[in-house]
Amino acid sequence: MVQQSAEDSLRLARAHLARVQAASWDPTDWADLSSYGLYCLEACIVAAALHLGQPRPRSHFAKAETAESLSLEHGLPDIGDLLIDLNNMRKHQAYGDTPAPVGMDPEDTASMIETYVDLVQGLLAQ
Repeated sequence: MVQQSAEDSLRLARAHLARVQAASWDPTDWADLSSYGLYCLEACIVAAALHLGQPRPRSHFAKAETAESLSLEHGLPDIGDLLIDLNNMRKHQAYGDTPAPVGMDPEDTASMIETYVDLVQGLLAQ
């Protein structure tokens, strides 16, 4: 297994963020925006956890739990609802059997993701 550092995870998140930003313009590519948005946030969660000396969360569920503790214990934004919306949109786009989340704005979504990346980068700088 490859040993991944917090910095490696943050670099991966930044690469995913570039895809998110490209997908958020008109016409919106919700398949890329939702998939890479989810991957981006999860890479950030891993980066923060590793930086703080926590075990690397592996499953979607473990990453969501870690995101919650990062919010409560380290002041990062609560992204639980965003993770759920991105995952549901990803499933809607990929499989078509899940309803699309209502009210998701592509530019707002990309902005929330970018803000989280920047805040995790700040955490890693501490």
